[in-house]
Amino acid sequence: MNSRERILGRVRRALADVPPHDGSYEEAVPRNYLREHGKRTLQETVDLLAENLADYRAIVHRTDTADLPHLITRLLAAHGSTEMLVPPELPASWTAAADPVRIHDRAELTPQRMDRVASVVTGCAVAIAETGTLVLDGSPDQGRRRISLIPDHHICVVRVPSQVVASVPQALERLDPTRPLTWISGPSATSDIELDRVEGVHGPRTLEVILLDD
Repeated sequence: MNSRERILGRVRRALADVPPHDGSYEEAVPRNYLREHGKRTLQETVDLLAENLADYRAIVHRTDTADLPHLITRLLAAHGSTEMLVPPELPASWTAAADPVRIHDRAELTPQRMDRVASVVTGCAVAIAETGTLVLDGSPDQGRRRISLIPDHHICVVRVPSQVVASVPQALERLDPTRPLTWISGPSATSDIELDRVEGVHGPRTLEVILLDD
């Protein structure tokens, strides 16, 4: 008997007296926690999102559909990007004015090649005001998780107000838990035991969030 068989045997014995479960529940899970902290207008919720994103050292911009392509072009130029990584169905109009070469995320694109791309432009699934968090769910305008983790500069476009919620519970109601969810609160950062902050260890050093009036 090998190690795998021994471990599985122990699991089976531990579960021997557990009744089978058909996936149904007799009682609903109680959800009597606060769904948001205080009441805000829609504009106040968007302002709180911007404030908390900035608190996490994200750079926040606000624009409309007409100026969005020009803003993205300016941000890429300021970062010195000659290439930008884009998910398969990022709206073409978003980067229509941009000069950098578009690198489309494909299965054959290696991490080493992606690491040479300075910037990535994505949409998002939902943005949470109370925590300053962006959630990506792998939708076609966001791409696979890896494209938001490897390039050094991430530009994320949030449609306002349709993609903004106040709290985590409200976000969870919108999200599909079977999708590959990536939760982003500011640029990548970590610190050692002496609390020396280091950015860019496991993700982009620079996160720019565009709040797009839709």
